[in-house]
Amino acid sequence: HLEHFSLICASCRSCYTKAVIKRANAAMATVRWKLNGTEISPRSGSHYSLSGGNLRISHLNKDHDAGTYQCLASNSFGTIVSREASLTFAYLENFKTHKRSSVSVREGQGVVLLCGPPPHSGDLVFSWIFNEYPTFVKQDTRRFISQETGNLYIAMVEPSDVGNYTCVVTNTVTKSRVQGPPAPLVLRSDGVMGEYEPKIEVQVPEVVHVAKGSTVKLECFALGNPVPSINWRRVDGVPFPRKVDMRKASGVLEIPYFQQEDAGTYECVAENSRGSNAAKGKLSFYAPPHLIEKPQEAQKLIDDSLVWECKATGKPKPSYRWMKNGENLEAAERVQVADGALSISRLTLSDAGMYQCVAGNKHGEVYSNAELRIIAVAPDFSHNQLRSQTLVRVGGDVLIECKPKMSPWGVISWRKGSEALQESNRVSVLDSGNLRVWNATQSDAGLYTCVARNQFGVASSTGSVTVKEPTSITTLPSTLDITVGESVVLPCQVSHDPSLELKFTWFFNEQLIHFGSHGGFFEKVGGQHSAGDIMIRNIQLRHAGKYTCAVQTKVDSISIAADLVVRGPPGPPTSVHVEEITDTTASLSWRPGPDNHSPITAYTIQARTPFSLGWQAVTTVPEVVGGHRLTATVIDLSPWVEYEFRVLASNAVGTGEPSKPSKQARTKGTSPKVTPANVSGGGGSRSELVITWEPVPEELQNGPGFGYVVAFRPHGSTGWMQAAVPSPETSKYVFKNESIQPFSPFHVKVGVYNNEGEGPFGPVTNIYSAEEEPGRAPTRVRAKSLSASEMEVWWKALPWNASKKRVLGYEVRYWSGSEREDTASVQKTVGNQTSTVIRGVKGSSTYCISVRAYNTAGTGPPSAAVNVTTKKPRKYRPESHPLNRHSRLNVMETNTTSVELALPTDEDYIIQIKPFGEGGEGSSSRQITIPRIPGQCSLLSLMAINEGCCCCF
Repeated sequence: HLEHFSLICASCRSCYTKAVIKRANAAMATVRWKLNGTEISPRSGSHYSLSGGNLRISHLNKDHDAGTYQCLASNSFGTIVSREASLTFAYLENFKTHKRSSVSVREGQGVVLLCGPPPHSGDLVFSWIFNEYPTFVKQDTRRFISQETGNLYIAMVEPSDVGNYTCVVTNTVTKSRVQGPPAPLVLRSDGVMGEYEPKIEVQVPEVVHVAKGSTVKLECFALGNPVPSINWRRVDGVPFPRKVDMRKASGVLEIPYFQQEDAGTYECVAENSRGSNAAKGKLSFYAPPHLIEKPQEAQKLIDDSLVWECKATGKPKPSYRWMKNGENLEAAERVQVADGALSISRLTLSDAGMYQCVAGNKHGEVYSNAELRIIAVAPDFSHNQLRSQTLVRVGGDVLIECKPKMSPWGVISWRKGSEALQESNRVSVLDSGNLRVWNATQSDAGLYTCVARNQFGVASSTGSVTVKEPTSITTLPSTLDITVGESVVLPCQVSHDPSLELKFTWFFNEQLIHFGSHGGFFEKVGGQHSAGDIMIRNIQLRHAGKYTCAVQTKVDSISIAADLVVRGPPGPPTSVHVEEITDTTASLSWRPGPDNHSPITAYTIQARTPFSLGWQAVTTVPEVVGGHRLTATVIDLSPWVEYEFRVLASNAVGTGEPSKPSKQARTKGTSPKVTPANVSGGGGSRSELVITWEPVPEELQNGPGFGYVVAFRPHGSTGWMQAAVPSPETSKYVFKNESIQPFSPFHVKVGVYNNEGEGPFGPVTNIYSAEEEPGRAPTRVRAKSLSASEMEVWWKALPWNASKKRVLGYEVRYWSGSEREDTASVQKTVGNQTSTVIRGVKGSSTYCISVRAYNTAGTGPPSAAVNVTTKKPRKYRPESHPLNRHSRLNVMETNTTSVELALPTDEDYIIQIKPFGEGGEGSSSRQITIPRIPGQCSLLSLMAINEGCCCCF
């Protein structure tokens, strides 16, 4: 089996060239060669020879041996050909001209020195010698050597450029080099060339075809004075990728690894101070074919069909041809070639061989090889036995397949039991050899045998057919009407052949129900083998639809559907719009949502403002909005307030979800109607009338520019004084006038206004002007200690007089002797109370106390301070007198300084003496221990030097 070939060209040291074409994997193959389509016959004495299938060419001659070579390899499986290989010869001849005339130019002028390379084959490289070797011309922004033409370009001649120039041509294949005759460059003596705009001499070709993955170089150079600069760009504005090399000094644009995205129009711009010029050229992308899908070896039976796909990429799009055994394959009755695909029907032994797909475009061809083998065999069921058992229901159809392997295809016959099968209008052998039975009955049960024959042999295979009773659903189709939240059972009862296992499957709107998911709403409840009932719990609106119960056995499948209608509260209304709005009303419209199978009976309208706690029901006209209405008017709204409205629909099932809110709409403004509440005042500084109130909430201000009008007059006066307070948040106004007498009564009322007009005044309230603090100090201040922590203070009240200096109460200040007066504690009384008890003071401490009268203006002068010393505190220190934990403490009180105690015998005692008085208990004496006196009664006399003692024992 032959796969691929490669071409090798090399040079020998013995001065002759050999071209060798190798073959691979060509065991047992014979090899032939063609040159330009004509077969070569290597023979003795010829300069062609074969070595292991390789072609050796000795003493190459470019006139006879140049051309296209192709290898053909053949063996017992067929013939394939290699791809074509081209043999060409590189050479470089000498220049024919031996002398060139001088080139005369002005200084500052541009010049082109022509190279004119001699006849050659193979790529050339050009350079120029200046005067003598090895001085070569260096390229820069002023000088350029084209590798396309070999010419030397000098943009602007300078005096240093004068001399002889020689073109040097090198063949990159043979490495040979030739020099042309020198060309003298001289300056004219008639002046210097003036400045002129660039003139492009080296231009980009109009179209350049570039192969995928190759490197392309574009040349551009211009003459001009001053020396022009060269810049490159893409006409479509796409920036150059990093791989692009722009050699501005030499006017060359180089693009390596050329790809499809690099194709396009490129522009060279030459520019100097006198102007600019441009030249354009198009780079066209091409790619030789590359196979992406190849035919694979195939082994087929006689009369089978073959389809081979062959696909390749390339630009232009490749065309395809097929070859068999080295010859082009033409389409025929059984052979079709379309877009790279080869198909052969009814295969015969003559179709066997080696096939090749050739994909090509103008840039090359690629080959892919595959072998087709045709097999001839006797019938064989080893890999395709008849099914051991085929089940069918009564009245059903069944197909028994018979697919033996045999080549060529032979004759198929059938037996039932031991007898040849009799065909009828219900039983028929198909062209494929399969057996078809229609409308089966119990008489069709039994053993069936398929027999296959061809010229190479016979084989058979046997299987049984079992006829079962059909399955039927006994539940009738129905439509169920359910309310949201209820549960329902969907029945699915069947009768069936008891030997068959049933499988129940439920679908909801054509989608399979997965029990255990769907939120636990669906549950199987069919407890019997022949029941597939399901329950839907807590039905929701989304559960409405078509439910299908499908029942399947090994022989048949049937289904039944039930429609479930779910009634629920209406869906939310839509398109809620405020059609018209006034200061207190809003006309609304809406569209109904779905009624969910229960007619809408009523609509409820709710409103929300920035000042409300959520959504609130509103009053409408009509008061009850029936289900047939789609408009209503909301009344009793507050002026100049932004409202949102939403609508809820109700039916016999309940009230549904609310609609989306309407767009915010503000009611129109009007003059205010609500006056401030809790108008009061009083206090303040001398000659002031202080008036306070609770601000009117924003939602009751009825419009912008809201403010207050404060009106007041003294008692007995008829005219009102007024003041405007423009801030709606203000809650206080102070009128100050030196003529105001302390604590004078005023009539006061507060009104409201906004930009729409003035509103009403509130009711008249009596408010007193600021008063003066009391002018006298209380007298007869006395104090006494009640205990170690309490003391009582009393004084004489100040009389009420015509000075209007009211007394609202008294302020008692007290501080200890170790404290300053400004740190004194304060205790206040109210009204005419003339005594108070101060608690929480320290025992055994001296306090200073003073009393002042106070009113809203402040406190009056203090009384003269009095001193009081609190009582000494009692010190309660429990003492463990008993000598053992079972002893008890006895206490005796006396006002004398001695006492006699009768103590029982057989016990030890500890005695302490402790003084006490109104200030509490004093310190205990030291302990006195009385030891036990056995068998006697002890009489003890004690004496103390202090009066008022407590004796503990």
